[in-house]
Amino acid sequence: MHALAPLSGLVLSGGHSKRMQRDKATLMVGSETQLARALRLLGQVCHDVFISVRQDQIEDVSRQGYPQIVDRIENVGPAAGILAALATRPENAWLVVAVDLPLLDAATLDALVRARDSSRMATAYRSRHDGMPEPLCAIWEPTSRIALESFINGGKNCPRKFLLNHPAHIVDLATANALANINTPEEYAAVIADARGAQP
Repeated sequence: MHALAPLSGLVLSGGHSKRMQRDKATLMVGSETQLARALRLLGQVCHDVFISVRQDQIEDVSRQGYPQIVDRIENVGPAAGILAALATRPENAWLVVAVDLPLLDAATLDALVRARDSSRMATAYRSRHDGMPEPLCAIWEPTSRIALESFINGGKNCPRKFLLNHPAHIVDLATANALANINTPEEYAAVIADARGAQP
């Protein structure tokens, strides 16, 4: 029986948003920015919540008002944010979500927390598209830190491939589009139409 580590929340907001051509964290979903919405949802299931930022985003106006965890490694994408959180509070587990999930809802996060298996390195949803693990809506346990660090130091940076090759508990997603992400203005326009009818 594994004791549950305290659960903190992390919103990955350190991307460059090149295809979107504007900061995805500041895009509106209803009356909230995507960043504020993700933090609110995490706050319902986590003890405390943080945002993941690059070094050059620390003074960014849209991110200044929130507790930050700064990437310690450059140019490795989301894995850098996950590892920085695990290193900042190595005794904690982290519920990590990407900032660009406008249809994410409280029920999806609650179900993930209830399905948590602390004996594995992570608990993640299975993608409805390809059956692969979804690392950017997942609980990363403290035991994943050293393995993830070794993974990155070995020249790898894909969190999905990490979960495929390390002990992870993969669970089915109840709501098909809950983890739909947006990368382009066209995707934003399409998904935000669905978001208007979604429950927060």
